[in-house]
Amino acid sequence: MLMSMVVFIIILCFLLLSLSWFLSMKTREDYQKSSPYECGFDGLLSARSPFSLRFFLVAVMFVVFDVEVVLVVPIIYSFWFFKTVMAMVTSCLFLLVLFVGLYHEYREGSLEWVN
Repeated sequence: MLMSMVVFIIILCFLLLSLSWFLSMKTREDYQKSSPYECGFDGLLSARSPFSLRFFLVAVMFVVFDVEVVLVVPIIYSFWFFKTVMAMVTSCLFLLVLFVGLYHEYREGSLEWVN
């Protein structure tokens, strides 16, 4: 009984894998799937092609400010629960570092897409 179940499961897995392979075969070239999506890269060319440094800079700034939002939300709750001077000083220091970094990027011209 157990051996027949194992054989049945193996045959079923083989059938499902072969079915998925046959269904995923490309029948024709689709323009939408082969065109660049958001980053501007052609998906069929070499991965070693140069890319815009501005695109990389915008991606890094997005990650930095996305993490900043994740860290600012707990600061609001720390004011609610702890109500101490140390929580206020720490959060103000954190926000000061973020605003100094933002000011530095603004002065450097990193926030302007076209020079």
